[in-house]
Amino acid sequence: MFTTEFDRLYAYEGNDLGFTYTKAKTTFRLWAPIAEKVTLVTYDNGDIECKCSMSSHEMQKDVKGTWVVTLEGDQNGVFYTYRIKNPGYDEAEAVDPYAKALGVNGDRSAVIDLSQTNPRGWENDVKPFFSHPVDAVIYEIHVRDLSINEDSGIINKGKYIAFTEEGTRSKTGVTTGIDHISEIGITHLQLQPAYDYALLNEKVFDKSKYNWGYDPKNYNVPEGSYATDPYMPGIRVKEFKMMVQALHAKGIRVVMDVVYNHTYENYKSIFHKVVPGYYYRMKEDGTFHNGSHCHSETASERAMMRKYIVDSVKYWVEEYHIDGFRFDLMGLHDITTMNEVRKALDEIDPTLILYGEGWDMGNHPREVRAIQDNAAKLERIGLFNDRVRDNLKGIYNDPLTHGFVDGEKGLELEVMKCVTGSIHYNDRISSYNICPAQSINYVECHDNHTLWDKLELANPGLSEDERIKMHLLANTIILTSQGVPFLHAGSDFLRTKYGVYDSVNSPDSINQLEWERKAQYIDVFNYYKALVGLRKNHPAFRMREVELIRNNIIFTNMPENVVGYVINGAANNDNWKNIFVVYNANNEDKTLEIPYASWNIVVKGKKAGEDALETLTDSKITVPALSAIVMHTENKIDYDSIRIF
Repeated sequence: MFTTEFDRLYAYEGNDLGFTYTKAKTTFRLWAPIAEKVTLVTYDNGDIECKCSMSSHEMQKDVKGTWVVTLEGDQNGVFYTYRIKNPGYDEAEAVDPYAKALGVNGDRSAVIDLSQTNPRGWENDVKPFFSHPVDAVIYEIHVRDLSINEDSGIINKGKYIAFTEEGTRSKTGVTTGIDHISEIGITHLQLQPAYDYALLNEKVFDKSKYNWGYDPKNYNVPEGSYATDPYMPGIRVKEFKMMVQALHAKGIRVVMDVVYNHTYENYKSIFHKVVPGYYYRMKEDGTFHNGSHCHSETASERAMMRKYIVDSVKYWVEEYHIDGFRFDLMGLHDITTMNEVRKALDEIDPTLILYGEGWDMGNHPREVRAIQDNAAKLERIGLFNDRVRDNLKGIYNDPLTHGFVDGEKGLELEVMKCVTGSIHYNDRISSYNICPAQSINYVECHDNHTLWDKLELANPGLSEDERIKMHLLANTIILTSQGVPFLHAGSDFLRTKYGVYDSVNSPDSINQLEWERKAQYIDVFNYYKALVGLRKNHPAFRMREVELIRNNIIFTNMPENVVGYVINGAANNDNWKNIFVVYNANNEDKTLEIPYASWNIVVKGKKAGEDALETLTDSKITVPALSAIVMHTENKIDYDSIRIF
């Protein structure tokens, strides 16, 4: 039924879906091309469990399958839904798919004067300067995790406005909250889903189960549980903006984790109620394809689903000043849709970043999937590099496996791929990316075991000190490789979830950032802070072009389980002319042959920075076990004499 011809006939290109508000009148427009009848229902209360007055307004069929009605007068604060009668279905009542505000638990849309939700100074909010994806250092966090710990020193625990509280400290005196995020020096904060989702009861939020937010309900409105009052539609909007504004003021851009690949509901979802079967990939028997493993795989290749995704990201950028997007299960989307998203963002601001999970999955043709193997068709879209993750720490879903940093042998070439941004460097070092900006390098995220827990499970006989060294080595590789480094919040102080594999349903005691660990492992935090600063200040680690990497990163001959290379820093305008990096994954120190020069060592063991820890003038260096060395020299290096291939 929903063929390309259907889209040709009915796809609506206007930008007025949802409501268009003025104080004089409000016009509502819904796309429901197969409906027999559509009625706008208005309420004076946003809680579907409360008795309230209501009125019905019959909508008129208009162009391209849309239905329209206009209500005279100031409708600000009015709640509404649509009642839709589709052929062969009972009448259904649905929230507006293009809702901009909601009542409690997202069961009724709300008309809102968005200008009244802008915090003071919003018109002067300025995005922090940023020019290219490889300049990013991304830090992933959950809204609740940041502040919910009793020792956070934050008043508005678990709320958007927790991010606006400056000067907060733990009982031991370490910085917490937004000051911690600012202190470590990252450029982009990636928020786990913060749009309205299904499984948290906003009425009893403190008693609800913890939730990551990968259960979408209403895509264009912030989740009410993180607002100080989920009943008042404008509060969550304003407080979300306050969070973004506070982060921008600290020099931090904000990335949204978005989940357009499925909805929490299937038959009862808003989309299915409005146009049954259109927005999803359906089987011939009328059931839903399940490539998302959530029983509701959306059909991004259909014109109005594609339009919805593009319209949604544009709305978050324009209304909430969002700076980029992380697409969950991006492989479920088609290449054309993702490129349309990239195009739409470029028209607003080319510095907005876009990346996602390019896992090979779904029920659409493989050649059109937005996956790693199709990276060449996804220009300027990043992809999470799970090969880096697994090769550094072991297979993600097998806690007993090992990676490069904890003893697995034969992975030197895989580490070299990470170093080069997983581009085609030469016939021995090659991967799928067409540019380094496509490689989102990471060893840990909200999914699966934390790096600290994985190392402990895989290496039960090792001392804590040895595991710390492995932890530092893994993220040192991430932060000194070409591409885009990605850190999980709290990894900078050895975050643990106490062995829980996926903490989606775990309580705060598992998911919270434990600020006492920052105090306990302050040396670890300071190491990561220094390494982030080193990366940001030295463009040698942030090359943008493939040819720069091929011509100016030179791998050298090293023993087993050691990777060493020289960067011609001057080629990318670095004030460090030649940089030597070594990763030693052995359990013993290694003495290595190096080009004779006067070397300034800036990273060694558990210390990092930009000032020289020591100066070495020699043709040999001893690299401590399970650690990295970064050093630089002004002396001339004969690259051809040390190049191994």
